[in-house]
Amino acid sequence: MFTGIVKGIGKVRERLLRPGLSTFSIELPADQAEALETGASIAIDGVCLTLVRANGAVVDFDVMQETLSRTTLGGLQIGDEVNVERSAREGAEIGGHPISGHVDDLAEIVAVETPENNHVITFQVPPQWMKYIFPKGYLALNGTSLTVAAVERDSSRFTVWFIPETLRRTTFGRKAVGDKVNFEIERNTQVIVDTVRSYLEEHLGTLLPRLRSLLGEPGASKEELPLAAPALASKRRDD
Repeated sequence: MFTGIVKGIGKVRERLLRPGLSTFSIELPADQAEALETGASIAIDGVCLTLVRANGAVVDFDVMQETLSRTTLGGLQIGDEVNVERSAREGAEIGGHPISGHVDDLAEIVAVETPENNHVITFQVPPQWMKYIFPKGYLALNGTSLTVAAVERDSSRFTVWFIPETLRRTTFGRKAVGDKVNFEIERNTQVIVDTVRSYLEEHLGTLLPRLRSLLGEPGASKEELPLAAPALASKRRDD
């Protein structure tokens, strides 16, 4: 488990490629390399990895093909920088939000703006994830706990504002349009959304398309609007 408060920036020193498996040697920030033990969990750009060897501040991780194909780790090259967070200790302050290190998908940077004393990045994700993303809600991007500032549902985009301290501690200040980052949905939000949707599907069934029409969801047929209200009323009486 991680808190989403990145502790510093590491650097890829070596990558050993083998069929279906890569071993990364990553130099950690000096203060993050103390008292390391084999088997420790460390988040690298938000991906929970298991330490297999340590040589001072340079540590090795084995990364299997599934992780390489689903995250940005498959594209890491020697010299690349990554966000680093060691696993949370019991009783530690959670300054961000609980993060598992199990990445859901990739988000692409589609805009970077730098108004005076600010840094604003807009991300685009596959449409199926937008139901879990809300203004003022949490997301983990490359292992960093961040607050969503604005959401554009029609284009599957959301915007995040970065304070100088976050830019100093993470790699986001170096990111550009076209770069991709790992993202993990906030799990409590996912559970709530999925539970409500499952309940509605179970209890409303075929009436859901009409309800969506009433709520004005994209793609809903306007022809269903006159039918939705009486149908829903009838359904309530039957229940």
